[in-house]
Amino acid sequence: MTIGLVFLSLLMAIIVGWLFRQTIHVQPWVAQAGVPGVSVAFARPVGRTALWVFLGVASSLFVLFVSAYAMRLGWTDWSPLPRPRLLAVNTAMLVAASVTMQWTVFAARRANDTGVRRGLAASGGLTIAFIVGQLVVWKQLADAGFYVSTSAASSFFYLLTAVHGLHVIGGLVAWARACAKAWRGADRSRLRAGVELCATYWHYLLAVWALLYALLVSSDLGLAICSSASL
Repeated sequence: MTIGLVFLSLLMAIIVGWLFRQTIHVQPWVAQAGVPGVSVAFARPVGRTALWVFLGVASSLFVLFVSAYAMRLGWTDWSPLPRPRLLAVNTAMLVAASVTMQWTVFAARRANDTGVRRGLAASGGLTIAFIVGQLVVWKQLADAGFYVSTSAASSFFYLLTAVHGLHVIGGLVAWARACAKAWRGADRSRLRAGVELCATYWHYLLAVWALLYALLVSSDLGLAICSSASL
């Protein structure tokens, strides 16, 4: 179990570090290119800083929950849940949403307004599908008699997926703002900055979900909340 947690922590650190390098290392003269005025030039670095402060807080929250889970896992009364097959489909939806959001960034950098609107619509639709899929998983578990209070494993399943889902819903608020800019024809530099921040957040959501998914289903690591039995 300890080895599995160390592996997942290192993987999370690598992913977050890569996202940080992709997002924060922008030269001031590049950020200011083609943007009139000083206020806009400083808007993008401030936005990035705020995002990374939030991601730091969010990461700490997930680490606390996972640490509590790791301590509770060692008790003899631990009883895994059956594995909902829909989790794999939901994971594919979130992967597709992250990839589509990155494609939207490329469209924004090429000043392809139509591509940006299509990419935002597609990534948002896939993300909403992920949320709906997670709610369906909850219903499947409830119909099978697994509620929040049924066992420690079910409690952590609902807790971890709920906290991640709330972060996804929060991302949809930023996505809606980017959509509003795209459809009303806002300044391209501002639109590109908003899309890039959304993409960074979507990649982060995917990275966190990949680790949570490993906790949920990877019995080989000795960390699985769900057993190999399918639901």
